[in-house]
Amino acid sequence: MQAELPNAGSKIAIVVMGVCGAGKSRLAEQLSAQLGVGMVEADDFHSPENKRKMAGGEALTDADRMPWLDAVAMAAQLQLYCTGGAVVACSSLKRTYRDRLRASLPACRFVHLAGPRALIAERLTNRQGHFVGEALLDSQLATLEPLEAGETGFTLEISRPVDQLVDSALEKLRHAPPPIETIAS
Repeated sequence: MQAELPNAGSKIAIVVMGVCGAGKSRLAEQLSAQLGVGMVEADDFHSPENKRKMAGGEALTDADRMPWLDAVAMAAQLQLYCTGGAVVACSSLKRTYRDRLRASLPACRFVHLAGPRALIAERLTNRQGHFVGEALLDSQLATLEPLEAGETGFTLEISRPVDQLVDSALEKLRHAPPPIETIAS
């Protein structure tokens, strides 16, 4: 059975945000399946140069990130068109990055995954086959700007099992006011 979001407006993009290792991809996959909409994995849109930098433990600059964010927004727009919604796994660490996504996805909502550094570091140590490792965690934590007043979204603490996070996210999304701007059907 698919979950529904009665206050979502005609089409909604949900951006699951947070530092590397917070669990963005896993939560986004499950939300996407529950809602019956497309998922966008932002990591798939990094340039080879960005991936090389991050694999080497080098943090990306704002100039590195802007074309990537534009590509992520275009992929989300495609999912909105094709499936009626989108769930995006994207770090969205700074307000300016979220504003960049909101410019193309005005009805988006952010789900910020936050938790203790030790838990995230442990996840990164155990993660295999990904170009981002623990070397970037402190840099990302320093860069992170949590959601501010006026931003449509909420924060979830990641120490709970993912199925509980999915339930909490869906419950909060169901009771959230509609975005100020909605995307027409």
